[in-house]
Amino acid sequence: MTQTLTARLNRPLSIGGKPVANRLWLAPMAGLGHIAYREVLDDFGGCGLMFTEMCSARAVPTENRKTSPVFSWRDEELPRLVCQIAGATPEELIPAARRVEDEGFFGLDINMGCSVPGIVKRNAGAALLKEPDAALAAVEAVRNEISIPLFVKFRTGWSPDIAPAVELARQFESAGVDCLVFHPRVAPDKRTRPPVIENITAIKEAVSIPVFGNGDIVTPEDCLNMLESTGCDGVSVGRMAMARPWLFAEWTSDFEPDENIFRDYALRLADALDEHFDPIRALKRFKLFTVYFAANFTFGHSLQSKFLAAKSMDQMREAVHKHLRPGMQLAKRPNMNLYNT
Repeated sequence: MTQTLTARLNRPLSIGGKPVANRLWLAPMAGLGHIAYREVLDDFGGCGLMFTEMCSARAVPTENRKTSPVFSWRDEELPRLVCQIAGATPEELIPAARRVEDEGFFGLDINMGCSVPGIVKRNAGAALLKEPDAALAAVEAVRNEISIPLFVKFRTGWSPDIAPAVELARQFESAGVDCLVFHPRVAPDKRTRPPVIENITAIKEAVSIPVFGNGDIVTPEDCLNMLESTGCDGVSVGRMAMARPWLFAEWTSDFEPDENIFRDYALRLADALDEHFDPIRALKRFKLFTVYFAANFTFGHSLQSKFLAAKSMDQMREAVHKHLRPGMQLAKRPNMNLYNT
């Protein structure tokens, strides 16, 4: 099975005429896919494209990459980094898109999947799926302004009916979108129900541009099943990438984690957070990470409580050294109840 998956993920692929290393990508995740995490992920290798966390289209044109907690990057990652922006109108999106292209990112991704109330109230994210004309106008305006690859990350919509999403996918392709990343859940669903992965098939069959599937990919078997059962061109991994960032190297090459991999990962991330963020932000982001990290273990709730008690990054490192040991019992599948909260 592993050889079959590796072969499928390493098939040649280009997006908007630009080659991509493989078909296994990091999904954009607000508060999680930041510069520090991506640095650690890059050390493991194997990720075809990385996506930034969601950036506000309103803020991007004037953001300072040296001080922004979200619109920041390492120069060496730009050739394989896509910037995701959230905005409602062409007037918001166009200046941000120009800035992203000028900075040298691989591509730009328009968020049409986030259903967080603060985003939806601004008519951005998944709210655009309620207004297909507005969604299409946003895409057309951005496409006319930039030449780098253009991605759209979107969901089924606000009802289970897949037909509107299929029609929108066709319109996105006609407007010049280079790749679709599709999460087959309705927008209000907070992952309480499994994704309807057959809906990925409907999107894939409607367009000729690459379509990447996303949603509840935990094991190599999950990944291969999504590829084979839906016909999608590749897979975008989110929460599991936080739990085990070496999965990209495992599934696309012959990487084998050693017995200290979990401890080493936690410490490397702590060091990267200290390097790129002030102490308060570093600690906050590490605590966000612990939800996904602790889900790896059978007694994850207890482990996470130890991390959450830390009042500084030094205390966090002490907790890592004290409570993470080789041979700890791993859950067969990470505890979804823990990181759905």
